[in-house]
Amino acid sequence: MDKETDSIPRNRLAPREIDATDRKILGVLVEDATISYAELGDRVGLSPPAAHERVKRLRRSGAIRGTAAIVDPNAVRKPLLAFVHIDTKGWGKTPELMAVSQYPEVEEIHTVAGDTCVLLKVRTEDTRALEGLLSRLYETPGVTTTRSYVVLSTYLERPVQPGVTAQWPTPSHMSKPLY
Repeated sequence: MDKETDSIPRNRLAPREIDATDRKILGVLVEDATISYAELGDRVGLSPPAAHERVKRLRRSGAIRGTAAIVDPNAVRKPLLAFVHIDTKGWGKTPELMAVSQYPEVEEIHTVAGDTCVLLKVRTEDTRALEGLLSRLYETPGVTTTRSYVVLSTYLERPVQPGVTAQWPTPSHMSKPLY
């Protein structure tokens, strides 16, 4: 998208801050991306054309990266959710390790700070499939150990939320300064 065509740069919108109305729009779209512009406008206090124009701007700016269906894991026979921590020799993000992204069971790959190098979020049909994925990981050059955390129950799982916490509560033990 950022490439030049025939030495002519594409017109780009100037970066624009996400305002309160944009956040409202994003919040509604996160709940239901199939909502009509008329309904969206009603929910955020805009006319349908104004809501449509805002959504187009949010798409062009990259604030909305795409639209996707949220699939029920049970419907596609992937009820087992696990987080796999991977330890490696040296820098963890190697092309060989990133190749596990070819498996549809691997939903997310993150390099992380802390006591592990790479974190995977995976969904499989059962423990045998998880074991197969772990076996594949151990065949990867540089992988030294893995730790798997199988999810028993999920209480909150959601996409990125557009809201921002204005002020975090102060823990009671920190409410009075020492000096």
